[in-house]
Amino acid sequence: MRTAFLESQFIAALAREHNVSRGALRTAVEDLLPEHVAATEKTPAPELPVTLDMPGKVADFLRSSGLDDVERAALDQGVTVRRCQGYTLRVSAVPAVHSQLLARCQPLDGGQGLPAVPAQRKARREYANRVSALNP
Repeated sequence: MRTAFLESQFIAALAREHNVSRGALRTAVEDLLPEHVAATEKTPAPELPVTLDMPGKVADFLRSSGLDDVERAALDQGVTVRRCQGYTLRVSAVPAVHSQLLARCQPLDGGQGLPAVPAQRKARREYANRVSALNP
């Protein structure tokens, strides 16, 4: 059983071959090969891109600030959706990039010697709500 598992034979096929349940087989493999199971558990799952709508006021502010290459690429690849008086930028990026973009638009809330514009504060707050919904 050990050699069959190391040769990448499926757990379901091994369970049928030996007339045992898959759970019992997984437990046996974990007991017999703990270093092999531990190595496969350490690899984190890759983050998948998430599409969020970014208000145009936030996108305009971010474009005028100094961004990293990844952040700039995410904004450049965004799709512009026209709204009544403004626009929304539909940005696809991993949640970490959305969090970085949100952190960069912090000055829109006022402070740091900049005046607070209510429309910009609301736009940032809307984007913050969308980003915070990604992290349960």
